[in-house]
Amino acid sequence: MKRPAARALLVWLAAMAPALLLQHVAAQRGRALAAITVDYPQKGSIFPPEIAAPTFLWRDAAQTATAWEITIVLGDGGEIHARSAGERLRIGEIDPRCVSDTNSPPALTAEQAAGHAWKPDPETWAAIRKRSGERPARVTIAGMSTGNQSPVSRGSVSIQISRDPVGAPIFYRDVPLMPSELEKGLIKPLSPDAVPLIGWRLRDIGQPASRLLLDGLPTCANCHSFSSDGKTLGMDVDGPENDKGTYAIAPIAPEMSIRNEDVITWNSFAGKTKGLNTLGFMAQISPDGRWAVTTLNEQVYIDNFKDYRFLQAFYPTRGILGWYNRATRQMEALPGADDPRYVQTNAVWSPDGKYLVFARAEARDAYPPGRPMAAYTNDPNETPMQYDLYRIPFNAGKGGRAEPIAGASRNGMSNSFPKVSPDGRWIVFVEAHNGLVMRPDSRLYIVPSEGGAARLMRCNMAPMNSWHSFSPNGRWLVFSSKSRSPYTQMFLTHVDEEGRDSPPIFIENSTAANRAVNIPEFVNIPPDGLRKIEVPAADFYRLFDSVVALGEKGQWEAAVAGWRKVLEIEPDNFKAHNNLGAALLRRGAIDEAIAHLRKSLELKPAFDRAQFNLGVALSQKGDLDGAVASFRKTVDLNPDYADALHLMGIVQIQQAKLDEAVAAFERALAIDPKLSDVHDDLGRVLFQQRRFTEAIAHFREAVAINPRFAQAFYHLGQALAQTGAASEAVAQWQKALEIDPQYAAAAAALRGERH
Repeated sequence: MKRPAARALLVWLAAMAPALLLQHVAAQRGRALAAITVDYPQKGSIFPPEIAAPTFLWRDAAQTATAWEITIVLGDGGEIHARSAGERLRIGEIDPRCVSDTNSPPALTAEQAAGHAWKPDPETWAAIRKRSGERPARVTIAGMSTGNQSPVSRGSVSIQISRDPVGAPIFYRDVPLMPSELEKGLIKPLSPDAVPLIGWRLRDIGQPASRLLLDGLPTCANCHSFSSDGKTLGMDVDGPENDKGTYAIAPIAPEMSIRNEDVITWNSFAGKTKGLNTLGFMAQISPDGRWAVTTLNEQVYIDNFKDYRFLQAFYPTRGILGWYNRATRQMEALPGADDPRYVQTNAVWSPDGKYLVFARAEARDAYPPGRPMAAYTNDPNETPMQYDLYRIPFNAGKGGRAEPIAGASRNGMSNSFPKVSPDGRWIVFVEAHNGLVMRPDSRLYIVPSEGGAARLMRCNMAPMNSWHSFSPNGRWLVFSSKSRSPYTQMFLTHVDEEGRDSPPIFIENSTAANRAVNIPEFVNIPPDGLRKIEVPAADFYRLFDSVVALGEKGQWEAAVAGWRKVLEIEPDNFKAHNNLGAALLRRGAIDEAIAHLRKSLELKPAFDRAQFNLGVALSQKGDLDGAVASFRKTVDLNPDYADALHLMGIVQIQQAKLDEAVAAFERALAIDPKLSDVHDDLGRVLFQQRRFTEAIAHFREAVAINPRFAQAFYHLGQALAQTGAASEAVAQWQKALEIDPQYAAAAAALRGERH
């Protein structure tokens, strides 16, 4: 038994000797080969089956390598061979319009500059995609030196083609990074001249480049969202008269248009805090397109920096959640997320629309007294704000009890920008030390929707990972990062059923190298389902604001013509009817002005400005009772409308209702004690009532507030003369004449007093 076994072993060794020898020789050579480091794609990368060919990047430690042999062992065992000259990585196209003295041209890092690049030709990439779905493909790169038949360096990477298609194009905003002058409290990272350079693009990852859908807007538009069926777009748009709470909800079509009738303003919220212009921070359209949810009554910490790499910080420190119903046009606060003790913000919908996930923290002032402004992102002087993620039932707008999400709350970090996977199982969110969204230290985490252990995602790079969105099938996540350039770029990661993600896949050629990609979002439409977006609403806003500017310059004839043109376009614009009425008043066309002001109030009964202007018009017409009634309605609508109380008091003087006038003036001063005109008018009424001491006090207050108020000095002199203080009265009249040498009444008073 031993001899046959020994003979068999010898036969096997003899047969294997050449192979073993070759392996040994190869191993010896391998030890002598310099290392090639494949920088992209990373080991274990998973590519969508429809994506265009990627650019492989590597660094070669062999200084003598001049060309590279590339061997691709496909998932099915077949091989493809290619040769590359190993071109250096290039920066890419530069948009000359976006070059400024506040940014720097993109530049390669030392690592990128030392690298080589190769892009498979379409046939090679098609073979890799087709034949590496079941098992990974292995790409080996061997460096070759001139005149040497053997490699001098070698490196490899394994990649796989997923069976899961992305299945939808990506909509994103394409922006220049050209910081403007700093302006506290205003989201204004760009100068007005740069705003029209913002573009909106759609990217089919199977194509080599994106499609421009919209640019040249005269007004800023930013955060957007889509219904899950791909039929509805919601987008923040700056409206007329600097209404930053304007929001467009429009149906999607290949050639779509955002019209005036598609636009609402969150500033029409009935529960809005008086004197506050709300932004409607990060509004989101519901999965079925019926609702929108946003942050209302917000205070936002805003800091704009000169560093183009991270040129702004913005996050709310106060605010409640509110919703809008497209069918009923109702706008209400969401019970359970409307507690003013907290800031409740950044809400997103569950796939079935039954609940919301949002960020919450204890409310605080955006700019605490004595706190210096930050000089850069993550400056310790930033107002600290760390959010926890909460979940609340929507319940058709009735809300419910908000519950913290374990793993995304109370962890000593700021948790924000949640996105729920289409199957409802997972939430991907941003974690940073402070604030939300575009933070240098922001990283993506994934947590079960019901709460649990949060897991740091494998796709993270540094710096910044945010603005993420799930594909309609839930298998892919698109996100933004500054890992390759200060000019933000887009990446993909595959997410399996268990929430495991893969290394990041770079989406090449999304925009010029000196422009940034932000707010990428999958849209559930075919690749050609959106070709162009027209925004006639923005043209209307531009016209509207240009006519407002005419009034501010006192060009009333042109303003009247402008408002007539506005009303030709939108006959039921209540603001335009009011503004036309106000301009007509300036021209003395009182009856026509009244007609337009009444039309404004017919369209918007709670419009306090139109009610005020109607009071002015009626007083000019001589209808004093009507004027007082209109001013009273103005104050009913807005109890803090001090100007309405002031003019109501003036009309009541004409009616000889002095006590009522005193009451109106006192109410106005309770609102704003620094109204010098009101102090003067109140002093005049008190003078008529022979309440000289009280009158003197108000006249003194008027001139203290406004030292150039000649009329108040004159009135003060009159009151002092009545109390026997003749010498002081003379001094006040002299002061009036110093301010206004043509003041005849003061001159007459001095002549009479001297004689």
